[in-house]
Amino acid sequence: MSEFENRRVMMVDTQVRPSDVTKFPIIDAMLTVPRETYVPDGQRDVAYVGENLDIGQGRVVLEARSLAKLLDALDIQPDEMVLDLGCGLGYSAAVIARLADTVVAVEEDESLAAEAGRILSQEGVDNALVVHAPLASGAAKHAPYDVITVQGGVEQFPQALAAQLREGGRVGAVFMDGALGVAMIGFKNDGHVTWRPVFNAAAPVLAGFGKARVFSL
Repeated sequence: MSEFENRRVMMVDTQVRPSDVTKFPIIDAMLTVPRETYVPDGQRDVAYVGENLDIGQGRVVLEARSLAKLLDALDIQPDEMVLDLGCGLGYSAAVIARLADTVVAVEEDESLAAEAGRILSQEGVDNALVVHAPLASGAAKHAPYDVITVQGGVEQFPQALAAQLREGGRVGAVFMDGALGVAMIGFKNDGHVTWRPVFNAAAPVLAGFGKARVFSL
């Protein structure tokens, strides 16, 4: 086993399994996808730390625990299409691609989007498409989606994205209130998304997902 393979096993055994994530496809994906490949070269050695990994441009690779628990709650099926928002260099898209039929990964930063597309192609992830677009606008061309995931914090979930979710679909995001956050799963019924909390987590709020600020003198 290589050093990085050992670290992957340790990540799953110390960060994922103890968090009550037991679905085999998620465990298998996190044991298989080389997290170190989807971070900047200078950060490969810290790719498996148990915290959000800042990769620049306002993006993080969510800590393994948070991503695994979010995916566990979403229960993605092999025939489903997933919209992955804020994919960074593509790690989340690579993991989700092993669970879903198709992943449409949106990245607003042009350089990250181009590099994510290159890495995913290099790694043979042929069921993930990277779209360069504003995160809050999603990718309506390929909608509706069975599942939407947000790889960062939100204060509010844009209605434009809710409209891209299939009736009966699910969305997972970390809602932030100051420094505190809660991962929530939303279910779309009768055109509306209703949310329920699933676990505590934190992530930087993504551009386009903050609440409008009201200033008064």
